[in-house]
Amino acid sequence: MIVRTVADLRAQVAAWKAAGQTVGLVPTMGALHDGHLSLVNSARAECGRVIVSIFVNPIQFNNPEDLAKYPRDEARDVALLDGVDAVFIPSVEEMYPAGFASTVQVGGLSDLLEGAHRPGHFNGMATVVTKLFSMSQADIAFFGEKDWQQLQIVRRFVADLNLPIRIKGCETVREADGLAMSSRNRRLTASRDDARLMYGAMRDAAQAIRSGVAIDHALDQARQALRKAGFAEIDYVELCDAETLEPTETLSRPARMLAAAWIDGVRLIDNIAV
Repeated sequence: MIVRTVADLRAQVAAWKAAGQTVGLVPTMGALHDGHLSLVNSARAECGRVIVSIFVNPIQFNNPEDLAKYPRDEARDVALLDGVDAVFIPSVEEMYPAGFASTVQVGGLSDLLEGAHRPGHFNGMATVVTKLFSMSQADIAFFGEKDWQQLQIVRRFVADLNLPIRIKGCETVREADGLAMSSRNRRLTASRDDARLMYGAMRDAAQAIRSGVAIDHALDQARQALRKAGFAEIDYVELCDAETLEPTETLSRPARMLAAAWIDGVRLIDNIAV
């Protein structure tokens, strides 16, 4: 079932909830891959009804060229979602009607890492996700751990705003060679084999840190490995507290290594637990 308006979505969800069914939501921007479908499978396993939203959110792109290049193929995406209870595909006008003037901003977490390199991105993300939660009235929302910072920000504003929804983080799905699945991978050409080395560099650095190598030295080695692999620009490779995302110099609390770098004109992100 394809749903394009908020009114129709709410009417359908109301009927499901009246029948006592749990509703799961998988928010996406389309260009679906196996990582998205793993989220759908997790939602199906926990929920009686599953909604997948497809919306390329313009207000979370700080680069208009990046927005223009984002892959769109509604027919293909809908075909991949055969069997999902509802695919919510709103227009920009449905999401942001004339006069729209509100945003959701999460302090602290949104200023680090991706936030420092993509100003306004997380405000746009938090705003659209909050709207999707309200529109769908879902009980559980499913997000991939590949965008670890996004996941922590969503958890933060859900707690801060007392939103009646549970957030489920799902493990990153990778290609056989370790490259984290991403819609942006479609834009990799001759650099595809080199792109997989991001995961290897991070994994080697994590292993070195666990074995006692100084964190700064291990991270520097990872950056050097990325440059050698052909990553032209490295935005960051950092070890952070897994929850606060503040840089950490110890492993006294759960930590996450996060990286963002450019190859062949494509910006890739990844993260692993340390």
